[in-house]
Amino acid sequence: MLYLGIMSGTSLDGIDISLVDIDSNCRHIASQYVPMPTQLKNELLSLCSSGSDEINRAALAEQQWAQLAAQGVKQLLNDTHISAHQIRAIGSHGQTIRHEPAQRYTVQIGSPALLTELTGICVVTDFRSRDVAAGGQGAPLVPAFHHMLFENHAKPCAILNIGGFSNITLLNQQEETHGFDCGPGNVLMDAWIQHSKNSAYDHNGGWAAQGTVNQPLLSTMLQEPFFATQGPKSTGRELFNLAWLQDILAQHPSIPAQDVQATLCELTAQSIAQAIQQTQADTQAVWVCGGGAHNENLLGRLRRLLPHCSVASTDSIDVSADWMEAMAFAWLAHCCLEGIPANRPAVTGANGLRVLGAIYPA
Repeated sequence: MLYLGIMSGTSLDGIDISLVDIDSNCRHIASQYVPMPTQLKNELLSLCSSGSDEINRAALAEQQWAQLAAQGVKQLLNDTHISAHQIRAIGSHGQTIRHEPAQRYTVQIGSPALLTELTGICVVTDFRSRDVAAGGQGAPLVPAFHHMLFENHAKPCAILNIGGFSNITLLNQQEETHGFDCGPGNVLMDAWIQHSKNSAYDHNGGWAAQGTVNQPLLSTMLQEPFFATQGPKSTGRELFNLAWLQDILAQHPSIPAQDVQATLCELTAQSIAQAIQQTQADTQAVWVCGGGAHNENLLGRLRRLLPHCSVASTDSIDVSADWMEAMAFAWLAHCCLEGIPANRPAVTGANGLRVLGAIYPA
């Protein structure tokens, strides 16, 4: 029952590949990280908004993405001395380039047919579309996985994933699992430091820590209607992007760049804290995964805003913060092949439970 999970998130920094043993309650065995080449990253980023010759450009970009993922798969199998025939399936999220559930569509590219050809392994992909077709948001998809993985941990608790965007899974004593996207995770902080300092990201939140939160700017950003809506809800670069930030900054001129970064970090922290307080006020622990789990400045802000909760990386309870999402897509592939519904209507708003994914046999 060996599966591979492949996740390429909205931060576009690289491709995460996790080798998982489903028989052992989804045990993470090994992993491989493949950095995203700058040219491909820029092309994928440009495909997130309208442009010329999109169909041709998207087709070429997804071929490059699949080739990169296949290289990572082969390297991981070589390092672990496992053959392709021992892997039941690859669960590939692909790369999201558009997410518009209000218009009943979501688009992830990743050429699964090519990935199957290059690896010789069955590929399961396109996990979001069926949920969207059933009236759901198609995101987040990880709460069902979190419920399975954390069912024996103390509750009530929240599993917080901070990637380009942040999403939470709320677990309590009841069977029903809740979760939704909170808003920006690293996406605005990354965009601003790239714009201001030509750096890929704010390492450990160090630049934000040098600044001071600008309260008028923060108040304006928190007026974005998305923050006031209740779940089910999901979001992406279609809403929160550099242009969104610059439009708001035009209303607040002459703010030092490091103060903007500090305010963006506070925006991420406050939107997460408010989401937890409003939907599960008795939360006792917040377990953090994703790239944001390494941002100590951000975690410190969350601890200040959630004084009655413990806030820590999932690494502290022996669940890898870096590989959680890739593991989730390995599990989603397993659910698809076994005919197990993996969406949660209370999370996505779908009209019912659905088996998610499309299968490309080896």
